[in-house]
Amino acid sequence: MKITNVKELQDYLKIMKKAQEEFATFSQEKVDFIFREAALAANRARIELSKLAVEETRMGIVEDKVIKNHFASEIIYNKYKDTKTCGVMEKNDAFGIEKIAEPIGIVGAIIPTTNPTSTAIFKALISLKTRNAIIFSPHPRALKCTGRAAEIIMEAAVKAGAPEGIVGWITKPSMELSTTLMQSVNIILATGGPGMVKAAYSSGVPAIGVGAGNTPVVIDESAHIKMAVNSILMSKTFDNGVICASEQAVLAPASIYETVKKEFADRGAYFLKGDELDKVRKTIVIDGHLNADIVGQSAYTIAKLAGVDVDPKTKVIIGEVESTELSEPFSHEKLSPVLAFYKTTGFEESLEKADRLIQLGGMGHTSILYANELESVDKINKFSKTMKTGRTLINMPAAQGAVGDLFNFKLAPSLTLGCGSWGGNAVSENVGVKHLLNIKTVAKRRENMLWFRIPEKVYFKFGSLPVALEELKGTKKKVVIVTDSVLASLGYTNHITDVLDEIGVDYRIFSDVQADPTLATVRKGAEMMKSYQPDAILALGGGSPMDAAKIMWVMYEHPEVVFEDLAMTFMDIRKRIVKFPKMGKKADFWAIATSAGTGSEVTPFAVITDEKTGTKYPLADYELTPNVAVVDPQLMLTMPASLTAASGYDVLTHALEAYASVLASDYTNPLALEATRLVFKYLPQSVDGGATALKAKEKMANASCMAGMAFSNAFLGVCHSMAHKLGAAFHIPHGTANALLMEEVIRFNATDRPLKMAGFAQYKYPNAKERYAKVADFLGLCKGNETPEEKVKLLRKHCVELREKVGLKHTIADYGVTETEFLGKLDQMVEEAFDDQCTGANPRYPLMKELKEMYLRAYYGAEKYISMQKAETTKKTKEVKEKKN
Repeated sequence: MKITNVKELQDYLKIMKKAQEEFATFSQEKVDFIFREAALAANRARIELSKLAVEETRMGIVEDKVIKNHFASEIIYNKYKDTKTCGVMEKNDAFGIEKIAEPIGIVGAIIPTTNPTSTAIFKALISLKTRNAIIFSPHPRALKCTGRAAEIIMEAAVKAGAPEGIVGWITKPSMELSTTLMQSVNIILATGGPGMVKAAYSSGVPAIGVGAGNTPVVIDESAHIKMAVNSILMSKTFDNGVICASEQAVLAPASIYETVKKEFADRGAYFLKGDELDKVRKTIVIDGHLNADIVGQSAYTIAKLAGVDVDPKTKVIIGEVESTELSEPFSHEKLSPVLAFYKTTGFEESLEKADRLIQLGGMGHTSILYANELESVDKINKFSKTMKTGRTLINMPAAQGAVGDLFNFKLAPSLTLGCGSWGGNAVSENVGVKHLLNIKTVAKRRENMLWFRIPEKVYFKFGSLPVALEELKGTKKKVVIVTDSVLASLGYTNHITDVLDEIGVDYRIFSDVQADPTLATVRKGAEMMKSYQPDAILALGGGSPMDAAKIMWVMYEHPEVVFEDLAMTFMDIRKRIVKFPKMGKKADFWAIATSAGTGSEVTPFAVITDEKTGTKYPLADYELTPNVAVVDPQLMLTMPASLTAASGYDVLTHALEAYASVLASDYTNPLALEATRLVFKYLPQSVDGGATALKAKEKMANASCMAGMAFSNAFLGVCHSMAHKLGAAFHIPHGTANALLMEEVIRFNATDRPLKMAGFAQYKYPNAKERYAKVADFLGLCKGNETPEEKVKLLRKHCVELREKVGLKHTIADYGVTETEFLGKLDQMVEEAFDDQCTGANPRYPLMKELKEMYLRAYYGAEKYISMQKAETTKKTKEVKEKKN
């Protein structure tokens, strides 16, 4: 093989491409065999390649390069021999997820002169393990030894069954060839000087490069000094310090400085004296750059170059210096057995100087701390947080520690050490096989798991309240009853307190809740609870007392939570940014309904108003679900007709929106349908009959609770989103607002071709029209031969007729809202309704202009609005004709 010019390189790359495409079809078994044989071949040649490297580069020590070659073959093989890199890596049929490993293609490997054979072996093996081809660009001063390493691996791989051309190397290096190679491969593994690594990242091809090292070593007072010094010497003398992770500076506090210095001297280090320091300074850095003549040379050779007389057996040369700035040559990366030595006032200054050394030349690479792991936990933690290094090592030699596996088995073995964004690299960890794979994720459709959560117990039927309260006997000692002043003045609390007195449970009554309860009221109630410390909270009333009591419960149990955070809108209740705290540790929550409408006795929702800003905060989390719900129709007999009508229509809206919701399920559908049927049948009787309509009252109570269970788990839609804002803007009762909008929302949702579909639907295609048609069938509105469109029309008509039967008006305008007022607030209502928590579960995702049209139709009435639109169109047409004439 010969690659000496661009044409030869391009021709060989074509061969490599075909070889890699064939290799990509190989099984894991075949790839693992090739990987093994290549590793064995490299290992057998470890001495031959070491001798070649030293002979050619004139750097390093043969024996140490043997160890590096051994590491690059044996340790790398052992790490990845069982790693799955072909085909399916992970599979989970339940979740429908499959991860498939694919090769990247051709790897372009830039090889440094400092580690010319071990790095080549390492990169070749991880490329073969991942079914990639690899082509090397050797350093000109290491051409023969790198080429020989590539040749040995190629021959072994091909003999083991790999395609011809799976490995290649440039045989006559040049800048032109290196540039062409980097622009022609699929990924670059660049190990070399800053210029070469920068060129790799600038090539336009994905690259994994490494940054410069300038490893500082902090020796703490708690350190085992003899171990620390010997570890540093072992690392710094290894292959004459050419490994980029090797130590460059040692920092010790004054209290142990002399002890450390003596240990170094006793172990063969030489401390420069007098003018020797300047002589070596001038030898380390020439014209602002590291002197290439000292790289990988022995301490004796470097001293000789500097004109300093040392013992030939000297292990390292140490310069005692003060500055950590670039003006000090000893503060640079030296890639040789030369060390800087700093005396500091203590750990803090050592840390500060080490950080500065990293900033000036070793960002992202490696840092070392020697300290007692048990005594100096705080120092180790501070060192770890301060050092911006991908390998922040404790009590280990830098060179051998950073390459992984040897001094910590969980640190991946590698001869390409990423430095992350700190060092201008793509990765901050030790590079391995995962970095040479494309991982393809096959995800099969699996809708998110759904849930059905309701109170643990629900008591219902006439007279169920006193029976339910008996459960408190012997289990609870203190109870707070939360209600409103009207219910308290009417004696509704007596239904509870009479039983509590009888069973011996102490209680307090908080009756300051008003309609649209405020934060101030809630905080007042929570303070009372903190003082009294109840073990049960009983909410008595409709939506307002229950909403207030739920938030009091939260503030009582978790005074540390930020209320506004809990009120944050979410996309998925299970994945909300702010996790709701666990409830029920101090008190159980009981919800006792006195109206048939909100369903709050079984829901995990609450709405509170900030009295200072007027902002309504909706809270939703299953932690707010009551422990016990009581639905006793006896408490609902005296509801005024107008409130009965509005609340009853709210029940209908809950049921219909839950049934059409994107989160509707087999568990919520029966509840929603039956609640719908009960409302249509019994709401008129409940309104007209008042306290005498016992059966109707009971059925409406049940319908409200059932609809609450349904929408607690399926959620609601844009009818509620719009009603929330309409009611807040013009003080229209919530149920009435729903009644004014329901017909328009059904019309809007009932289409097979919505402009925008809901983002997280449980259905496979838009089905709201079909579902509304099923409601019509369930209610017996159809004769059997109607189309789905006709059935939906019948349902809409039925909703309008119910509204009229119970005395609710036809349009928003009918409730005294002037056109000027309405249009003035319309755009704000539209925007707020769009962002309402209920909008996300609507079966058709609305555009703001669509919400606006529904509001307008509900304000004027559909017929009048259509007439107005036609008139506007006629007017515009006439104006256009007049302009033309």
